[in-house]
Amino acid sequence: MNEAKRIVYNMIDWDAVETVFLDMDGTLLDLNFDNHFWCEFVPQRYAEMKKITLTEAKRELVPRFKEMEGRIEWYCLDHWSRELELDIAGLKSEISGLIAVLPHVVEFLEKVRMRGKRLVLVTNAHRDSLGLKMEKTALNRFFDRIICAHDFGIPKENVSFWHRLNEVEPFQPEMTVMVDDSMAVLRSAAQYGIRNCIAILKPDSKQPSRSVDEFPAICDFRELNC
Repeated sequence: MNEAKRIVYNMIDWDAVETVFLDMDGTLLDLNFDNHFWCEFVPQRYAEMKKITLTEAKRELVPRFKEMEGRIEWYCLDHWSRELELDIAGLKSEISGLIAVLPHVVEFLEKVRMRGKRLVLVTNAHRDSLGLKMEKTALNRFFDRIICAHDFGIPKENVSFWHRLNEVEPFQPEMTVMVDDSMAVLRSAAQYGIRNCIAILKPDSKQPSRSVDEFPAICDFRELNC
């Protein structure tokens, strides 16, 4: 089914598209950085601080992280710095060498720019994380605008985010493409009325491809045939 959906999507009339919204982590950037950071690096530093084992740290932290999923606090480095008594932004900088752009992203961004589409980065990432990743990748040069959900206080998973977004970055939902690795985000975008919602099958280069039936899905940006 995924293959069929990708073939259908490749027939999209790009001349009818005005705006392209792109997520950052797991869409443009390899999610391996964030997965390693939250699943291994933060628990290790937390264990060292609390003088407990890594297993004990993970047992404590995993449910705390899970509880915040889908809320703006989950993406807030200031929140976790307070909660965990760690310098989360500083810890991200320590392993920033793991930040990487996913394959064929740059080529796609160049094609979108050449076609004259409005290109907007729309991310839930905290401003400190966003700044670090743009510094490391220089992808910001491709975008007409960068939107951070923290500026609205609403995550992309909430349909209210898209209403707020349209107030500051006007767009026609039926002439918009949205690419994201989060099913919850794509659901909210589709609920708002964005016609072309596209999922990422391999957001983490170290993990196998996912199975996605709910939305058209791509392995990499070559499949969009812009």
